[in-house]
Amino acid sequence: MSTVKRYNIRMAGIGGQGVVTASHILSNAVIISKGESSLVPFFGSEKRNAPVESYVRISNDKIYEIGEIVYPNVLMIFSAQVITLGKSYTMPFYSGLKKGGIIVINSATQLKFSLDEQKEMDDLKASLYYIPATEMANDVAKTELATNMAMVGAIASIFGMPDMDSIEASVKDRFIGKGIVVSGGTAALDSVIDKKFAKKQKLLEANMDTIKAAHKYATDQGWAAHAKGERAKEDTGV
Repeated sequence: MSTVKRYNIRMAGIGGQGVVTASHILSNAVIISKGESSLVPFFGSEKRNAPVESYVRISNDKIYEIGEIVYPNVLMIFSAQVITLGKSYTMPFYSGLKKGGIIVINSATQLKFSLDEQKEMDDLKASLYYIPATEMANDVAKTELATNMAMVGAIASIFGMPDMDSIEASVKDRFIGKGIVVSGGTAALDSVIDKKFAKKQKLLEANMDTIKAAHKYATDQGWAAHAKGERAKEDTGV
């Protein structure tokens, strides 16, 4: 992390989408890349399809704040239901977003907002990006459970960090941990362990393929350059 950057991210989705897992992977990847990060998950009722939020702070300066991020400069919306059905602990979904902020929404099509909502986001000069994360997860990893990985890849492209090696190390740490120790016991037991490791390795590869696909998608869309330009305008008052 060669330049000073600070992002306060509010992730919002529904139970079962891996919102908290995504926050762990992103935060840990920043730390692996020698940055600073902290996170606070909020599960609510911890039921499938119930609202879920997670708050991630990343920087290359020391982070002293803890708790909920009330005024994020980045929103990651993992499910359109957060917006269309109000499945969120924070309403409207862009509440508290700082001027010039970034909104990344998992949707293959643009959503329709009320006139008041659209005006408020226009006044905020928010950069709004749509990524078909679930479709991408199904195409690449063959499961919608990798939707969160696509969201991680997209936001990493927009931020220009963390680097892909750090993300892969974080994903590996999350899903494989320190690896599986060969038992030294029976051949049957060793075979079970080998199969378990192979399954985890396949999961790692599928997740990384999804992250890389989303990262490339966001890069090809020019989102990183656009977001950087919008922040520069905000800094200069343009």
